[in-house]
Amino acid sequence: MSDPVVVLDDLRSESEEVDRLVRGLSGEGWAAPTPAAGWTVAHQIAHLAWTDRAALLAVTDPGAFAAEAEKALAAPDRFVDEGAAEGAALAPAVLLERWRDGRERLQRALREAPPGARFPWYGPPMSAASMGTARLMETWAHGQDIADTLGVVRAPTARLRHVAWIGVRARDYAYLVRGIQAPAEPFRVELVAPDGEEWAYGPPGAAQRITGPALDFCLLVTQRVHRDDTALTAEGEDAERWLSLAQAFAGPPGPGRAPAATGHESTGPGRPPAATDGESTGPSPAAPDHESAAPAPQGP
Repeated sequence: MSDPVVVLDDLRSESEEVDRLVRGLSGEGWAAPTPAAGWTVAHQIAHLAWTDRAALLAVTDPGAFAAEAEKALAAPDRFVDEGAAEGAALAPAVLLERWRDGRERLQRALREAPPGARFPWYGPPMSAASMGTARLMETWAHGQDIADTLGVVRAPTARLRHVAWIGVRARDYAYLVRGIQAPAEPFRVELVAPDGEEWAYGPPGAAQRITGPALDFCLLVTQRVHRDDTALTAEGEDAERWLSLAQAFAGPPGPGRAPAATGHESTGPGRPPAATDGESTGPSPAAPDHESAAPAPQGP
């Protein structure tokens, strides 16, 4: 089990980076359309605030969260968009303060959670470390949409290891939501981290292999880039097929992004990241025998 303190420290750093992107924006900046169809910068932040609130309910008031989850099940195609639209209608200063307050309250709740505690979610229950990892992955992905909108190039950091981990652990889920039988054999994934080190998952001798930059892999599994616009290499038909449908978020598969040459299409607004209770604080030479990834609801 990973150390939730490490994950939560990284989540705080990731949130602060996205905060810096939006804190000085004008009203026009908040209203700027992002690569997620129909979503402005305000929608992106509103979605993060909305999901933080849901996570806080799951940790502090499971009964209230269950009621919210029932609403989501009753309107699976609308509840994410509706939550984002509600927050986006607020004045930017109010929305930003709501996000800041909510994410800090969630930080405190997760840090104070008893060791071994598990919380209800839209999928299987999640530990504090798993919840923090999922929130980091989503914060990074929506932050990428905002950065793309503003023309900002973000330097990749070691925090990407959390995103990569969920992407690897959610492999079978990508097949499941498409009604496809997942390959029985494990894959080997070898990624070059921002500092040049290798993050490796899966047995070294696996015939199906993925290699390449960690940033490209993270962009692909969060569907922020088209497969053709990555430097990832696949060895084996199953490995190549996985790269065409990989997703680290829960919910139905989106259309993904079109190749850069033809312009980007959105995966659709927010969907919750795939939750996982595997090791999330760092890479492992071979993926350990933890629980399999269990996606949860998120944004585009």
